[in-house]
Amino acid sequence: MFGRSSSDIGIDLGTCNTLIFIRGKGIVLNEPSVVAVERGTKKVVAVGADAKRMLWKTPEDIIAIRPLRDGVIADLESTEKMMRFFISKALPRYHFIKPRMVIGIPSCITEVERRAVEESAYKAGAREVIVIEESRAAAIGAGIPIFEPAGHMICDIGGGTTEISVISLGGMVVTNAIRLGGDEFNEAIMKHVRSVHNLTIGEQTAERLKIEIGNASPDKTIEKVEIRGTDNITGLPRRLEIDSVEVRDALHDPITQIVEEIKATLGKTPPELAADIVERGIVMTGGGSLLKGLDKLIGKETGVPVILAESPLDCVALGAGKYFEYAKGFDNTRSIYDNLNG
Repeated sequence: MFGRSSSDIGIDLGTCNTLIFIRGKGIVLNEPSVVAVERGTKKVVAVGADAKRMLWKTPEDIIAIRPLRDGVIADLESTEKMMRFFISKALPRYHFIKPRMVIGIPSCITEVERRAVEESAYKAGAREVIVIEESRAAAIGAGIPIFEPAGHMICDIGGGTTEISVISLGGMVVTNAIRLGGDEFNEAIMKHVRSVHNLTIGEQTAERLKIEIGNASPDKTIEKVEIRGTDNITGLPRRLEIDSVEVRDALHDPITQIVEEIKATLGKTPPELAADIVERGIVMTGGGSLLKGLDKLIGKETGVPVILAESPLDCVALGAGKYFEYAKGFDNTRSIYDNLNG
């Protein structure tokens, strides 16, 4: 009745945001992965952007939570309710034809965590669930020809995880994933302000600093932003002006970890594929890749060109949504291997 494509959706079930892609329509939903529920009854009060506005501002009888942490489900029941709400919003008539869902997940999650994602999707109304690695989905979404006999490196920095992979002939040749992403950037800023200025700020303030003046490498212009928080000594509200140099210092440790993981992945890459990467560059995706100067820093530290994807925030959802189109190419590649192996 609605056509086959209407019931196939790709989902980036992210720690910070959930994106839904419908083939033929594009990205139809991009909302914060937040749920507000009543204490005790667990009745949903708000989901997505409405719930995010309630974070740290709710009365005692309501709690706003992020049901995913470090790229995996921390609260299965809340995740199911959140997914059901998002799917019904993105595809209002899905109850007539249950959708097939392709969900991008970090490669570092356990089998138990993987099953939790699948279970949550089925309970949310899926008729079929396929989970693929975030970096593979991001590569497809970025338009990388992953089925070529050549090495392609993708670095996807999400809210809870960073995944670096080398892909060739549709397969993951080398993959490194760490549970570190945009959330850790925010926490590093909060820790710095608390330890240096005796001021406690919220995660939303830290995120604003990261977006407005966050940077990974020195810049000619020093930017400043005024923030508000709670003085740790007096307990009273206080204003503070902070500059981009301080924010860069605060972000030094998590950024260094990511750079070291990229170097480690390059070190494990076979020489012929490494030569391809030097020629083609490292493709950056995910919200964390938008941090000012990060691409320049990685290029300087590795000696490899770095390219920021056209729509880095959308790549995982785009790739998941296009999975069925690419699956034929993957199956063809595998059949070639099978024939060669007799």
